[in-house]
Amino acid sequence: MPLGPAIHRLCLLTLLGTASAQAGTLVIESWRVDDKTLWETVLIPAFEKKHPGITVKFSPTAPTEYDSSLAARLAGGTAGDLITCRPFDVSLSLYKKGHLDKLDGKPGMENFTPVAKVAWQTDDGKDAFCMPMASVIHGFLYNKKIFKKLNLQPPKTEADLFTVLDAVKKDGSVAPLALGTADQWESSQIVFTNIGPNHWQGEAGRKALIDGKAKFTDPQFISAFEQMARLGTYLGKGASAQTYGDSQNQFALGRAAIYPTGSWDIAYFNQTPGLELGAFAPPVKKAGDKCYISDHMDIGLGINKKSKNKDDAGKFLAWVGSQEFADIYTNKVTGFFSLSTHLIAVRDPLAKQMFDWRASCGSTIRLNAQVLNRGTPSMENELWNVNAQLLNGKLTPKDAAAKLQAGFAKWYAPQQK
Repeated sequence: MPLGPAIHRLCLLTLLGTASAQAGTLVIESWRVDDKTLWETVLIPAFEKKHPGITVKFSPTAPTEYDSSLAARLAGGTAGDLITCRPFDVSLSLYKKGHLDKLDGKPGMENFTPVAKVAWQTDDGKDAFCMPMASVIHGFLYNKKIFKKLNLQPPKTEADLFTVLDAVKKDGSVAPLALGTADQWESSQIVFTNIGPNHWQGEAGRKALIDGKAKFTDPQFISAFEQMARLGTYLGKGASAQTYGDSQNQFALGRAAIYPTGSWDIAYFNQTPGLELGAFAPPVKKAGDKCYISDHMDIGLGINKKSKNKDDAGKFLAWVGSQEFADIYTNKVTGFFSLSTHLIAVRDPLAKQMFDWRASCGSTIRLNAQVLNRGTPSMENELWNVNAQLLNGKLTPKDAAAKLQAGFAKWYAPQQK
């Protein structure tokens, strides 16, 4: 018996409705509130131009609220389709709870090296659950006008660095270092993370701690603490009350020669007219040594396991792994570098200088970023504390090493042998 016109219309509407639901609207969860304009005016239009049937909405949450509010939305089934991933344990926890899809073999993932994926993998490296998006690179910025006035060259070795600092200190017109210890995290996450890898040979030293084959009391770590203590002798009298923001301001105003920092600060200083800056990589111990940089994974992107638009989410993820995305993101979010293997022309001169260190130096991540923060006392808090005390001259390098090792061995079995 033939179908009537009404049935035909009903079937057609059903098919159209199904197609519309599949295309739908992709919602991106993120803590990067500052990037909202970039996503809405540049990144999303670039994707939608190639995928006209897919609509994308960027829905950020304040950074301090992101982790808890996202966890609640994921648990309640109301989270977006694409999840912006913090590195290491925060996102690993989401994967273990079944909130993120496994991404191994997905289109786009082939454009990232194993090292680039490490922040969004299980400890054994078997499951990847977020696509790497960008990292930040640690280093030193310097004031070109001050260096020219004092006839100084960017240091390449540790001895060079202290020669430069001595020259600035002797001149006395500006501070050698824009650095304080009021915000303890700065002492560890910026300074120690900056100089340390050249002492413990980057990934080799970091993995040796995880494997229980090295201790903080070993010479390669004590030498890093010794350099920290020596750097502390170039801090100003009010350093213990000087915040991260104070240091930024001091350097932006041309009142310090060198600023230990990372690529994330480039955009901030680009807003200061007349400030001529250069960058140098963390100086090696002696000429000819291999250099290492902290090229720290900052942001990734995963697929909500409960997303109803997984096909479209997969297409968006594949685009995030593309050459086009790498070029746009690296050049629009200055100082945040794509982790993909695509060749990228970095346009900001200071950012390019730092980005090019990848070609000559070994890349590593923050020492305690993976595995080592999972016990009590907190490795993160311990590193903040001892490094601030080293810079303030309140703790010796050997005592700093002993304190860290004792706390570490209390909870981490491989360090109890």
